[in-house]
Formats: sequence, C-alpha cells, structure tokens
Amino acid sequence: MTRAPLLLASFSLALCLCGCAANSIFINYPAQLTSVKQRLNGADSQAVAARLADKIPGQDGLLYAQEAGRVAQINGDFGASKDYYQQAVAAYQAFDDKAKISLSAIGATGSSLLLNDNAIPYRGPGYERIMLHQYQALNYLFSGDPQGALVEVRRSNELQSSEQARYQASQASVQAMANGTIDAEVSRLGQAAGTVTSSFLNAYSYYTTGVLHELLGEANDAFIDYRKAAQITPDNPYLQQDLVRLAKQLQMPQYEEFKRRWGDASPPGPQQGQLIMMLERGFVPEKQSLTVPFTLHGNWQTVSLATYLPNRTPVAPARVQGLGSVLKLAPIANIDALAITALKESLPAALVRQVARVYAKSEMNRQVDKHGNGTGGDIAGIAMQLFNIVTEQADRRSWLTLPRQAQLARRFLDAGNYDLSLDNARAQIAVQPGRSTLVWAIDTGNVTRFYTIII
Repeated sequence: MTRAPLLLASFSLALCLCGCAANSIFINYPAQLTSVKQRLNGADSQAVAARLADKIPGQDGLLYAQEAGRVAQINGDFGASKDYYQQAVAAYQAFDDKAKISLSAIGATGSSLLLNDNAIPYRGPGYERIMLHQYQALNYLFSGDPQGALVEVRRSNELQSSEQARYQASQASVQAMANGTIDAEVSRLGQAAGTVTSSFLNAYSYYTTGVLHELLGEANDAFIDYRKAAQITPDNPYLQQDLVRLAKQLQMPQYEEFKRRWGDASPPGPQQGQLIMMLERGFVPEKQSLTVPFTLHGNWQTVSLATYLPNRTPVAPARVQGLGSVLKLAPIANIDALAITALKESLPAALVRQVARVYAKSEMNRQVDKHGNGTGGDIAGIAMQLFNIVTEQADRRSWLTLPRQAQLARRFLDAGNYDLSLDNARAQIAVQPGRSTLVWAIDTGNVTRFYTIII
C-alpha cells in the first residue's frame, strides 16, 4: 500500500474509533434536539424522555442522561428524572475518578485530532453539573424525601467552588496563543453575558439551596446561601427581603444595615402562610458555528468554533394574577448568560485543540502531496481536502432543555385556596397557616406546568 492510500485508510479508522459519536460529528447536536423541545410544547411529550434514554449508553451518554432527566422532570415524572440524573452523576464521577487512559479514551483523542471535538466524550461545563444537583434536589423534595434533597443541595454548593478550582487548574496548563478571532470572540461573548463574570456562580442554585434549608428548618444555612445569591444578583427585591427577615429572626448583627438599605421585613399574620414561587422560562440558546478558512503550506484549511449569536433580548418579568393584587416576579439568574460565559471560558482550551488538529491535517496533506503521483495522487489530495472540510465541525453540544431564565417571588397570604393565572396558564394552590407553599412553574414557550408542595 502506498503512502497516500495508507493515509486515507487512517481516516476510515478515525471514523470507526469515534463509534457512537458519529451523530454529533456529522449531525449537529441542536438539530437532534429540535423535535424534543417542540414536543415539550405539546400534549405528546411523555415518551420523549425514554427516546433520549436510548442514547445514554453511547459516547454522549452524560448529555443524554441530563436531557432525559430534565424532560421527565418537566413532565412531572420525578422518579424517572431522578434515575436519569443519577446516571449523569455517575458519568461525572467516572470522569473524576479516571486514573488511566483507556483504549476508548485513546480512540476518542485520536479521532478528535483528525475529525472534530464532537468525537471527545461529552463532559458538561461546570454550571451544568451544578444545576444537575440542584434539579436532583428538587426531584427528591417533590418525591417526598426532604433529607435526600438536603444531600443534593449541599453537593450543589460544594460544586460551586470545586468546579471553579478545577477550571482554574485546567486553564493554568493552557498556553496562551495570539489569535485575533479568538480574542474578538472572547470580548464579544463577555459583552453578551452582561454582568455575569463566572459560569460557576449561579444565584438560582444558591437560592434554591437556601429555600430548601429554610423550609427544612435550617435558617442559618439558608441565610448563608441567600447572602451568596445576593452577591451575584444584588438587585432582586425578594432576596433582599429574605436577608432582612432572616437577619431579624436570627438576631444577626447585619440586621440594622439590611433594614436601612432595604426596609424592614413584615412578619406573617397568625392565619397566614407563605407562597414561594420559582418560575423557569424558555430554553437556553443553541450554540452556533463560526468557521474561519485559511491556508497552511499551500492547502486550504478550516477551523470551526462554537459561538452564540449576539441577540439576547430581555425576558419580561412574569405577573401572576389571582392573589388579590398582582404578584410581579423578579429575575434571579439568566441561565443563558451562564452558558455564554462557560463558552467564553472554554475557548482558550478549544483553540489549543484546534491548532493541533490543523497541523495534523496539514501534515497529512503534505504527505499525500509528497508521496502521491499522477492521477492517484491528485485524487488523494482532493479527497484529503474534502475530508477536512466535511469533518471540521464545531462542537455545539450543550444541555439544551435547561431554562433561559429563572424568576422568583414571595408573599405572605391569608390561608385559603387560590386560582393562579400566569399568562394563559392557570393553577389552583392552597395556603395553610404557618406553612409554606412552594410553587415551581416551568414555561417551555407554549405550555406552562405547575408543581406544588406544602411544607
């Protein structure tokens, strides 16, 4: 076998090594999830999670486990969601515990060098892992296991710091490279993310853990988590009142300062209960592809990077009717901004892989030109360049059934039954004296689902 056919044969081997990842290599991941999100806005969404679960044994199993868990959760099947999420948790732990490079890992690394980053097994960014445990905690809570929920919220809090440390350690090993396209993208993504400076600090996760601590009688822990949330999202009025209320209840030295800044907290009446409402709206945006063509050693090469389009429009605060006066919710976290920031944080490492890939492909082109002769060599050279163009696809994978934004509100209400109205959706809730009614609303665009628990 001559050198050129040998090189072309190696491309076929690379395709085999990537195995089950072929879908993400040649069919971008957002396209695969389009029908899933569409069905979540219809009446026939119950079977969607099971279809996603069929892909969990594959290369992107962690991602599909997260998606299946979220779809089941949106549909109110908290038991199935818990099982799917546990598979995702196990996959993350396998990444953490892996001490040796297995044959499959060698295959993934080798094929990604020839193909694209979609051949690398999916390991979600830190903010996805944090939200996984936050959502698992809600699964436990709505399944009637508050102690299981506490375990998960503590794990979520631990990850907010450990994932940040892991990211910083990984970035220390990435050599900085001068690249105008990358620098421009980092700057643009930073502007698109607004005030969000770290994808690992999620006010919605901290607030959820604070709510669960408070509902389960751990006021001190709740105060700590609310303060962390307030450091990230300082302008949320309900969060401010939570801090005033708990500082007063716990006789904290910060009470006077908080009261001066945000006003005093009014206590509930003897026949009142508390409504806590958390609303999730929309879906996080999909990654898009940015392709940069250039020549190297006389051959055309392309580099494909993931990016987000610069069209983040504000999400209007929701207004709930049916409580006497209108209850206006306030944003606690923009999950889309966390996703954009996570991409910005990952670009330097992605550039290192892109450069290695470009040089590997360029060297193969040179070998084809060097050893090719006559028509066979010309065909091999053309095939090489076509192969490079077809396989250079941006890695657009991400957890796409996450919400775009989370909002919240609290209010003390007289005991009784209420008919809530949010946009065109309605729900009946009960408020009991001295107890808290937690309403979790999930708006996927055309459908809003309500889940309620009284604690």
